[in-house]
Amino acid sequence: MENRIKHNPIVGCMRWGVWGENFTTQQYNTIINQCLEIGLNVFDHADIYGHYTTEADFGNALKGNSSLRNKMSIITKCGINMLTQSRPHHNIKSYDASSGHIIKSVEQSLQNFHTDYIDTLLIHRPDILMNVEVVAETITSLKKSGKVKSFGVSNFTTGQVALLNKYIPVEYHQVEISATRLNAFDDGVLDQCHMEKIVAQSWSPMGNVLFTEQNEKHARILTTSAKLAEEYNCSVNQILLAFLYAHPINIAPIIGTSKFERIQEANSAMNIELKREDFYKIWCASTGKEVA
Repeated sequence: MENRIKHNPIVGCMRWGVWGENFTTQQYNTIINQCLEIGLNVFDHADIYGHYTTEADFGNALKGNSSLRNKMSIITKCGINMLTQSRPHHNIKSYDASSGHIIKSVEQSLQNFHTDYIDTLLIHRPDILMNVEVVAETITSLKKSGKVKSFGVSNFTTGQVALLNKYIPVEYHQVEISATRLNAFDDGVLDQCHMEKIVAQSWSPMGNVLFTEQNEKHARILTTSAKLAEEYNCSVNQILLAFLYAHPINIAPIIGTSKFERIQEANSAMNIELKREDFYKIWCASTGKEVA
């Protein structure tokens, strides 16, 4: 396939806190600097990660260190109300894209990260009751104040993105895309990203539960990927990322691991140019049939 400039992997921080490794501040410092040293400077968060604690844990590594903050770009998401002990006023898990909730979430994230701006704010899930004009007015105000630099969404339908995009530019769309989750390739999500110049970001880019849940589909994908890994002299994980990188939209994968070695491995996947037929080998392994 054609050589293209590709988006660097995004460093996903969901498992760095109590939902995973429960890093100390020093461990946060170490892995942040390791990522920066290999050119990975975008860190992905959400307010709910770690039951609303991971942002602040990460922020402790930035506290009083403006030089470190200035080397990175922070993505965070808001709009999900979780049932958790740290939010006792939540009666049910729900979505909230109201102006008040967005503003309150941004203010809390700014405090958590010890910063005065968020590089990218995403609405985490589409709120059924979302008033797109209100969202647009709120984000525009946050941008004018300098508290939010760019805006996007996560897990939206193409119709929801199109509607919102009428009132405010949607700059990023974060959605599950992988060899196990092909929907975005043919449901219009990636087409829309291309047409509207929206950056597509993939969560679980190597396949959610691909390595932990045994079934025929996963076995086909892993067998095919292992054969290709031998041919390309790389790992199965790198083949799975190369599958995404093959698409011309330049999908940016979010690498949600707490192991720096795996982050390094993912970064090297950018150098793999998957042949067109090899892309379709993985596609057919996923669907279980040849293309029509």
